[in-house]
Amino acid sequence: MEKSKNIVLIVVAFFSIYVIWGSTYLLNKIAVTELPPFMLASIRFTIAGILIFIIAKIIGFSLKITLKQFVNTMVAGFLFLTFGNGVIVWALKYVDSGFAALEISAQPLVVLLLMRFFDGKKIKLMSVVGVVLGVIGIYLLVSQKEIITQEGTMLGIIMIFTCMLSWGYGSLFVAKANLPENFFVNTGYQMFTGGIMLLLSSLLFGETWIYPTEWSQPVQLSMVLLIIFGSIVAFTSFNYLLKSVSPEKVATSTYVNPIIAMALGWYFLNEQITTQSIIAAVILLTGVYFINTKRKLVIYSRFRK
Repeated sequence: MEKSKNIVLIVVAFFSIYVIWGSTYLLNKIAVTELPPFMLASIRFTIAGILIFIIAKIIGFSLKITLKQFVNTMVAGFLFLTFGNGVIVWALKYVDSGFAALEISAQPLVVLLLMRFFDGKKIKLMSVVGVVLGVIGIYLLVSQKEIITQEGTMLGIIMIFTCMLSWGYGSLFVAKANLPENFFVNTGYQMFTGGIMLLLSSLLFGETWIYPTEWSQPVQLSMVLLIIFGSIVAFTSFNYLLKSVSPEKVATSTYVNPIIAMALGWYFLNEQITTQSIIAAVILLTGVYFINTKRKLVIYSRFRK
């Protein structure tokens, strides 16, 4: 009985990180057509953080953390959410949701290069193959004249890349930082502090805030889904899977998310999917596979001479 229950939870959790995370690009794209980007992201993460605190207290988790841990959660919140997500939402004003998801799928490539630069970690042969394929895929993706000639698209592409650098450095920082042991509490602090910094960013850039009663129904629904499912359910599922199955299986979301995002963007928003984008997706995701896989590339002795 317990085994069947665990299988159901694992299936539901995979659905969350596959479909829900893949759909957040569409939901953000819908919401940002009406709402200022930093306001949108601020509301999403601040409310999600508060809800996580409430749930944690109900469950019985302690919210007490040290000053050092609080500062570190703020740094992580800035790298992942304030800059890493807030600027992505801003870029979605100029870039299709599926295109953004596909570009972001190259994140493992960025992390690998940052680890080489900051930690001096040697890049294995399999990963070198992945980097080469990733660069080719990104070039094919961003070199499409019918896409990059649209107003603001190139700037959006560049800003998404800066977000990937922020996420990549954030990943290295979190791996070494002193953070709350409870991942749920840790997430709550990152989301709440990241949301507050997004609020300050919104005020700094002079965004005009719009009352929820003035939002259209699609935007209201998108925001609810982003807060409850995109922020709380999907991230909790991600951490549950990290403890329940192998990391390699969890990493498969890297390949599925952009496909889900491209399909949803095409179906609901009539976003263009070019043949070159499909080819770029295949090459790029193959490169990500080579970077993520732990298998060693076999080189026969006659090729070693």
